[in-house]
Amino acid sequence: MKGTNVRARRFALMGTIGALAVSSLVLPGAAVAHAEDLLAAATGETRSQSATVERIEKHTDRDWSLFVYSPSMERTIELQVLRPADTSAPRPVFYLLNGAGGGLDRATWRDQTDVVEFFGDKNVNVVTPVGGAFSYYTDWLEDDPVLGRNKWTTFLTEEVPSVVDETLGASGRNAIAGVSMSATSALALAQQAPDLYQAVGSYSGCAETASDIGSRYAEIVVAFGGGEVENMWGPVAGEHWTEQDVVLNAEKLRGKAVYVSTSSGVPGPYELKAWEQDGVAVLPDVALLGLIEAGVNDCTTRLRGALDAAGVEATYAVRPDGTHTWGYWQEALHDSWPVLGEAIGA
Repeated sequence: MKGTNVRARRFALMGTIGALAVSSLVLPGAAVAHAEDLLAAATGETRSQSATVERIEKHTDRDWSLFVYSPSMERTIELQVLRPADTSAPRPVFYLLNGAGGGLDRATWRDQTDVVEFFGDKNVNVVTPVGGAFSYYTDWLEDDPVLGRNKWTTFLTEEVPSVVDETLGASGRNAIAGVSMSATSALALAQQAPDLYQAVGSYSGCAETASDIGSRYAEIVVAFGGGEVENMWGPVAGEHWTEQDVVLNAEKLRGKAVYVSTSSGVPGPYELKAWEQDGVAVLPDVALLGLIEAGVNDCTTRLRGALDAAGVEATYAVRPDGTHTWGYWQEALHDSWPVLGEAIGA
């Protein structure tokens, strides 16, 4: 019955789901991870019950990949790392999450922004996991036939921090930020691990999961990846959806440096640039991405109201123009860094 209900809801969403095509293109990761799990089971292989760094690939002195085995997901996850400009002292860690594609497509911070150059002179470790497509970087209640096992809250808040700090010689101070899907995740992770993160950034994320619009966004994202949304948090708008809702739990962000950015959905300079390059061909994308950002803007208004009511201070950047587009997210990352970096001593 659960599968029938989910499929029915998925068909109802198909008119909107194409909007996510811009941010999520391919999904090889889940299939690869599932194959690794099957191989381990077939060979009787046993793995460590603690997270471990299995290997380090140093592409340059500043650009590393850590491959960390996750006991909770029973697979190895790549962490892309940008090392600090000066490593003579312990430096903080900034966990920067990719969007709905989980870094498995080209819609990533590295491919779409100047993130490598921007952090070139900064004393912080920037850590980005590769994987978690369409997962909301949360712990799913059930394994999914398509998206596999997702225990990202456990991985990011319990398994990764100690091995990352030890391997990178980090200071123990942390910030987390995300874009679109993962902006919702970053805020929720900051609430769920209050002692881990001193700062959190949300770039065009809907902080609601229990509301109609918030749950609809989550359904669209998971369905686009082929997953069954009830495997994530159970029946839509049930107790687990409420637990994840940042707006309903706004007081849990108290004491952190919080940065929230969004745009209005009205076309702005990046849409004008696309128009100059491609003309009428960009109009459908601009319309869809504008609708998404307008909805995100509404979510942000309610988040601000909830934080104000709870007496939680935050920095807001609400653009009068702009859609759900990487150019604005690059600007938001730049603008947020003084707030986030100061909070963690970067």
